[in-house]
Amino acid sequence: MKSMFPAALLRGVSVTTLVIVLAACTANPTPLDRPGDVPESFTAPMDRTAPVWPQADWWAGFGTDELAPLQETAQRENLDIAMAGARVLQAEANDGVALSALFPTVGAEIGADRTGSRITGLTGNRYNAGLTASYQQSFFGGEFHNLRAARENLRAQRYAAAVTGISVSAAVADQYFTILSLRERIAINKENVAAARRILTITEAKVSSGVSSNLDLAEQQAIVAGQQSRLPPLVAAEREARYALAILLGRPPENYDIKAQNLDGIRGPAVQPGLPSELLLRNPAVAQAEASLYAAHANVDAARAAFFPSLGLTGSAGYGPVAALSSLFNPSTFVWSIGASVLQTIFDGGRINAQKDFAKAQQQELIANYRKTVFQAFSDVETALGQAQATAEQLGFVEIQTRASAEAFRISELQYREGTIDILSLLTNQQQLFTAQDTLVQVKLGRLRSSLSLYNALGGGWDQKTSDGTYKNQLDWWPL
Repeated sequence: MKSMFPAALLRGVSVTTLVIVLAACTANPTPLDRPGDVPESFTAPMDRTAPVWPQADWWAGFGTDELAPLQETAQRENLDIAMAGARVLQAEANDGVALSALFPTVGAEIGADRTGSRITGLTGNRYNAGLTASYQQSFFGGEFHNLRAARENLRAQRYAAAVTGISVSAAVADQYFTILSLRERIAINKENVAAARRILTITEAKVSSGVSSNLDLAEQQAIVAGQQSRLPPLVAAEREARYALAILLGRPPENYDIKAQNLDGIRGPAVQPGLPSELLLRNPAVAQAEASLYAAHANVDAARAAFFPSLGLTGSAGYGPVAALSSLFNPSTFVWSIGASVLQTIFDGGRINAQKDFAKAQQQELIANYRKTVFQAFSDVETALGQAQATAEQLGFVEIQTRASAEAFRISELQYREGTIDILSLLTNQQQLFTAQDTLVQVKLGRLRSSLSLYNALGGGWDQKTSDGTYKNQLDWWPL
């Protein structure tokens, strides 16, 4: 893993300090230390001809021109992404605070005061000016370990921002597809209501002519009302999905709309994973857990360093105090001092021990968290691959069922007009068609969602090496 410490920092640290720090380094626990922790390959069914690992603009492969502008807008204006970016800036600022502890503190002072006595009746002015400097470091690099922790926390926040960005991209696509599926279901429902009314008109004519009974009429009236009752919830769900998409794009939900009306022509592009070991560098959630673990390692080292003495250096130089401002910078008024001290805690009521125990307990927690995150990442890929395969197979069967149901309903409607079948057979075929058409849309949505889950599980085209190589600090806090 590439070091995040700038070369200027290393130049600013004395050779002695570096030697001490290196001597204080300890071996940290390895979280993936058991056989089989990282499997050799994924076992779920997958398309072996598909590209390996997704591209960063994976949404371009779904076959809809409207989705790409939505994704671009979300990456610019989504409020969750904005908050994640602000947390990165906070981590950068904390990095600067930790870095400042490696440098001396220098201050300047110019003062003046006026004194007087009621007894003597004398008053006078005094002036002084000078510089002060102080520098304190732990013998075993406590400040350096704190900086390591800050750097790793910064990495963790950067990776967390990547997790947010990928999640938002998947959510935008999911809401977009949900809107289109609901619009398609609404259109199917309206077509079914129209077909049911058409049959109701035929039934009414047959009842009037004495061919059919009022029972047939009541049954068809119930079918029409049942189909009509499904429409309001679908309309409300479509409206709520548009609201959710607007929020993802960072805008108010009122009057927001998209153009597409159905899922026709939209297909989830195929993709397959590489080796599970590669996933550790392509899933930002795993990288975030790793960085948090490294920060915990640094905190443990800093807690250990607190047991040892720290060296303090102080110095001051200045002019005065003098009675006249004109003589303030006279060489004869120049004074200076320099001092050194070694500070060692003898008794603190167990505070340092408790801090060390706390840091080690956090380390153990984050080791477990890292293992769980890695295993969950493997599971997410396996699950998404399985869902993609299952929904693809299911979609093929439901398409056949829908075509057959449509043909059966067409034939039964003609036969009912001719009086060769009773209304019960027609109603059965009618209901089967309605159910098949609605199921088909939901399975198409499920197929697209399985693709989104797979792209999300595979890291959405993110790569840790590229992220680390291209990242530049956004805040200008470098002190030199």
